[in-house]
Amino acid sequence: MPLNLVKLCVGCDSVEDLEEWISFRLDERRRVGDPVEYFHTTRMVPTRGAEIIEGGSLYWVVKGKVQCRQRVTEIRPFVDGQGIGRCHIMLDPQVLRTEWQPRRAFQGWRYLTPADAPSDLGHGRVGWAELPAELRQELAQLGLL
Repeated sequence: MPLNLVKLCVGCDSVEDLEEWISFRLDERRRVGDPVEYFHTTRMVPTRGAEIIEGGSLYWVVKGKVQCRQRVTEIRPFVDGQGIGRCHIMLDPQVLRTEWQPRRAFQGWRYLTPADAPSDLGHGRVGWAELPAELRQELAQLGLL
């Protein structure tokens, strides 16, 4: 059974912000002739990487709630120019929206079992993702989502 990661999406106020960032980064890589792939760089290498790349995802916490995920395709450890070990978590650029799940702030990333992961949006809530981010946020603060 695949294992997932959960991480704070720092600097993004909405899933749309994350999607725009991903698009910008891919366009930038295309423009300079680098391989067109998307990754998140982290200091720590997941010790359970084999379980993660067997179908796991990186779930993003946006504004205190897990709101979306990206499938993890590969984990690439490397040493940066200063001799510090780091890791590229290679991600499918497609962002899949999930049911919202509250999360307190934490540093780094955490493992997330499939049983604890929020479901992808659907099952009667398809139009919910189409609401403007501000409206979704306000409805969530009122406890209606």
